[in-house]
Amino acid sequence: MPTTPSHAQNGSILLVGASRGLGLAMAQDFAARGWAVTATVRDRSRPTPLDDLARAEPDRVRIETLDITELGQIEALNSRLGGRRFDVLFVNAGTANLNQAETIAEVSTEEFVRVMVTNALGVMRAVEGLSGLVRSDGTIGVMSSGQGSVANNTAGGHEVYRGSKAALNQYMRSFAARHADDPRAIVLMAPGWVRTELGGPDAPLSIEDSIPKVVDVLVAQKGRPGLRYLDRNGETVPW
Repeated sequence: MPTTPSHAQNGSILLVGASRGLGLAMAQDFAARGWAVTATVRDRSRPTPLDDLARAEPDRVRIETLDITELGQIEALNSRLGGRRFDVLFVNAGTANLNQAETIAEVSTEEFVRVMVTNALGVMRAVEGLSGLVRSDGTIGVMSSGQGSVANNTAGGHEVYRGSKAALNQYMRSFAARHADDPRAIVLMAPGWVRTELGGPDAPLSIEDSIPKVVDVLVAQKGRPGLRYLDRNGETVPW
């Protein structure tokens, strides 16, 4: 989509986890739509494609440092951004176990903890710690997965990853229940199986197939309070 001359009228997003893959594509798409994008990476000492975007769009893209597995870093980012308000907070950061074929009985304790801390605990800490930066008519979203759907799990596989996303979905339901009177939209996003470093080469969707639709869905949630579990087409995913 073409860029617009001013991003002020289009909105602002705090995008957590944007150094590569889906997060980077989201940063690129929002910037192209004229949004102000504050995007995070875990390590600023190593250049990422997000740095290229920030150089190309210096008035629209700002990079911050955040590792969601470090609670102190979430608190520090909240403090640094304390005077700002965003239309959207979206936490994209996530990981998968190195051997996707292993069952829950086979995964090592250390690998299980790493995936769960990143995909569930870290994401929720970021939501809890940064949600105060979102405007009252804004949107709070996280990158879930269709594999987090318990109802749709008829084939099994990817057990550790599935479990982490199902846990994330449950924790977001708890967050929404605790904020039942919150006027903001809360979104669990299932982008589809996309060809990225995380998704692998066999995924049926390209980033271009998924991310523009994901962004469309997020933008459309403005002014719609409550929790929704949606796919890239805006359809409800069974819990």
